[in-house]
Amino acid sequence: MNILTEVNTILDNINIPVETGVFSKKPPEEYVVLTPLADSFAVFGDNKPQVDVQEVRLSLFCKGNYIKRKNQLVKLFLQADFVITDRRYISHEDDTGYFHYSVDLIKNYEMEDI
Repeated sequence: MNILTEVNTILDNINIPVETGVFSKKPPEEYVVLTPLADSFAVFGDNKPQVDVQEVRLSLFCKGNYIKRKNQLVKLFLQADFVITDRRYISHEDDTGYFHYSVDLIKNYEMEDI
């Protein structure tokens, strides 16, 4: 499992369109863009990584009131054992009409045997 797969699955379950990097299709009234931020090995044992720490930024774009959807996303990701390191209103994009809100997520994954 990895963070992009898990976040995509959660967003698919609530029927919100999602893409990684850039939204390449015609954007609907509401969608999410995922931006991978970092991968690190934070926990070691015998000089070998034990945990893969993965980080991603979830950017919510919404033409209507974004607050209800933002609250839903925060609740879902906390229930799924993600750590939320930042939540912030970015801006209203006057040229497109979208509100932009971001949520930074971290999740630890045990290293798979290679």
